[in-house]
Amino acid sequence: MLGAIEAGGTKFVLAVGPSPDRITARRAIATRDPATTLAEAADWFMQQGGIRALGIGSFGPVELDRASARWGFITNTPKAGWAACDIAGHFARALGVPVGFDTDVNAAALAEHRAAGGGSLAYLTIGTGIGGGLVLEGKPVHGIAHPEIGHIYPRRHPDDAGFAGICPHHGDCLEGLASGPAIIARWGASLSELPADHPGHAIIADYIAQACHALFASLAVGEVAIGGGVANTPGLIERVAERARALDGGYLPGGAPHRVIAPRLGGDSGIVGAMMLAETAAAGA
Repeated sequence: MLGAIEAGGTKFVLAVGPSPDRITARRAIATRDPATTLAEAADWFMQQGGIRALGIGSFGPVELDRASARWGFITNTPKAGWAACDIAGHFARALGVPVGFDTDVNAAALAEHRAAGGGSLAYLTIGTGIGGGLVLEGKPVHGIAHPEIGHIYPRRHPDDAGFAGICPHHGDCLEGLASGPAIIARWGASLSELPADHPGHAIIADYIAQACHALFASLAVGEVAIGGGVANTPGLIERVAERARALDGGYLPGGAPHRVIAPRLGGDSGIVGAMMLAETAAAGA
């Protein structure tokens, strides 16, 4: 059996199964302090009868450089108590198995890429924060660290000039303007709770579409899959797709193949991707 963790700031999703296509058991636990959360997760895997490898897709920032002594760590996260947490090392020691490790959004991008049958793909999650994962030529993108797409600066929408943004580091970056908490800070309600004719729908769609256009233009991805709680707002993905086409103006090479879509795997992208990381770790790759 393979084991997988989709490690989020609110909850950890745990799963086991013989392959990424076949998850036979899963459990969600609340994300509390590291000691409590990691111990509960490890206990659950041991109760499943043991696993041969574990894959972790984690909230970040994280250290992905295999040459670093801090590989597998959550690094300077703003989530209280989790900075400098050796999450991969904890499970390697507790379970005695090889561990595959990446960001939660890279894991989701891997799963969506597999479901699409190939190509180049970006995965954006729009929720409590905004993150993005990339798969090009079948591999997740790692550079000096990992992509932080939520912290690019979009052009300000003319009807949103008075909002300073909520990112503690950058103010009005994408996450500071279009994440779930940013929407509530600005309008006092989630996007799905706003009336259908509220200007917030067009404003948030514009910011996310700018991120999609940047991905299409700079990385030549064919698709951007958009998940997360904010993305569940009825009509949002269609608004984003329409606005991204308008921003392009018919210029980009590739034309029609540029697509903004809902995740093919729905809410399972992250945990399936973590199973894929486990499969790779089991193979020794």
